Amino acid sequence: MSLTFHWFLPTNGDSRHVVGGGHGSPATVTGGDRPPTVNYLSQIARAAEDLGFVGALTPTGAWCEDAWLTTAMVSQRTERLKFLVAFRPGFLSPTFAAQMASTYQRQTGGRLMLNVVTGGESREQRAYGDFLDKDARYARTGEFLGIVRELWDGKTVDLTGEHLRVEDAKLARLPDPVPEVYFGGSSPAAGVVAARHADVYLTWGEPPGAVAEKIAWVRGLAAKEGRSLRFGIRLHVITRDTAEQAWAEARRLLDGFDEATVRAVQEGLGHSESEGQRRMLALHGGGRDGLEIHPNLWAGIGLVRGGAGTALVGSHAEVADRIAEYHALGIDEFILSGYPHLEEAYWFGEGVLPILRGRGLWNHPFRGEGRVAA
Repeated sequence: MSLTFHWFLPTNGDSRHVVGGGHGSPATVTGGDRPPTVNYLSQIARAAEDLGFVGALTPTGAWCEDAWLTTAMVSQRTERLKFLVAFRPGFLSPTFAAQMASTYQRQTGGRLMLNVVTGGESREQRAYGDFLDKDARYARTGEFLGIVRELWDGKTVDLTGEHLRVEDAKLARLPDPVPEVYFGGSSPAAGVVAARHADVYLTWGEPPGAVAEKIAWVRGLAAKEGRSLRFGIRLHVITRDTAEQAWAEARRLLDGFDEATVRAVQEGLGHSESEGQRRMLALHGGGRDGLEIHPNLWAGIGLVRGGAGTALVGSHAEVADRIAEYHALGIDEFILSGYPHLEEAYWFGEGVLPILRGRGLWNHPFRGEGRVAA
């Protein structure tokens, strides 16, 4: 099975330095010195599809541009790249979301994937008018996805749930293909939803031992539901011709983190309700020492960014080795990013992907099209 790689669209801005944002970040987070215009994001998207990335994750939150609208515009400037649109079920009715997905598939030629984000921060949810607590949000997500799945199957849905109610709901036109659902979460409530409704379970970049435990946990839950899932991981990447060059870049980024910013970000993230965010914080403890928590796995990004806070750092061959290590655990999809996102896409696409292709782990998805094609 060929590994699948996705890139990231920085809809909160980009820079040669780490841009704040991510899970649990405040709406006041400012972007980098490259604004997230449609023109710039389209540059990144076109580079990603040429290099062989299948899709691009676009985040959701008060700290970034809306994912649905932004990717709809960028899709018109690309040809093959899919868009992994992150959204929160509490902000849309399930019937409307199912209809939006159906329209998106028709207008883009089937290039939508969905990253369902339950929402780990009650404070941010309340700003959008959502006052459920965390466990209730997960229960609502389960009801939401159950309704959406039935609508996509062409069924007429009547449901009076604990959190959602629909009567005589039906889609006039079904999505073709049905979008795949990506879902992450480290809490018990998240595991139940993933097991019942997800196509791909996502984890942030923890050391391989912790990732193996998560995979076994979710795989076991899915088996009880009579289902099987694929597994993906979300990581940043700093890859260069030599390990020395890659670690020099990591040190350059780290040197750009002033102590006041680190303290402020860590203080804010320390109040997060997210189990995944708690696990990210535990990897670095807020300090600058001991940030290589596994060979070539660096936790420095998490000092100033919420959500995914680890990066693969090393030579192209070393980064390929770590990818193979995660793949051996059961990870088949990798959602990657780097600063700046345009240049780092080329470093990875022209440096690491040919090595993986040579090892028989990856094939260009567009049948010989693109820069790294054989």
